[in-house]
Amino acid sequence: MELTHLGHAAVLIDTGSTRVLVDPGGFSDVSGVDNLDAVFITHQHADHVTGEQLATVLAANPDVPIYSDSQSAAQFGDDAHSLQPWTGGDEALTIGDLTVTPVGSQHAEIHPYIPRIDNTGLVISGGGLTLFHPGDALDADPGTPIDILAVPVTAPWSAVKDTIAFVRRIRPRLLVPIHDGTASEAGRAMYLGHISGFGIDGGVHLQDFRGQGAVTPELD
Repeated sequence: MELTHLGHAAVLIDTGSTRVLVDPGGFSDVSGVDNLDAVFITHQHADHVTGEQLATVLAANPDVPIYSDSQSAAQFGDDAHSLQPWTGGDEALTIGDLTVTPVGSQHAEIHPYIPRIDNTGLVISGGGLTLFHPGDALDADPGTPIDILAVPVTAPWSAVKDTIAFVRRIRPRLLVPIHDGTASEAGRAMYLGHISGFGIDGGVHLQDFRGQGAVTPELD
């Protein structure tokens, strides 16, 4: 399994025979991403999906199926005729040699004055590894041990204490940082130090794959 961080929450997962893209949002660069077998959208916010980014993806992958939370499906259905709604509790999908299971149902609370929206986290398994991309929520149960956790670094809805508690609950073998498009370099480094240093007693291995191209996860 190779991972490519395309910016913010966008991750390309490639097993050599199957390629899936998660969250082609406005802070990511998805130009030139082709030969996709599926696209997954966790929720409707523009840092996770935009009509422009969908158009870019579809220009290179005209028939690719797209799966999303139901609200994104309603919002972006005209931009992608193949966009299909799904949420936690729905059946897992087999995409080539990957199994993708939806988990969770709601975005994390930003503020009590702001209504919570749909959010569908993704548990992606293949090649003996399981990756969890939670979208913008820290409360879903992946239902299985997680090898690789795509951990949101910073957001209007997050506090580092909650991120640390999330990592300690999931107990992955490896962290890969996502959702970092609003952080300065110094701030991002500080967050990564806290998350990896306190995420599990004795620390947890973090592999920073931003700007590195396709990376094979380095698990203990």
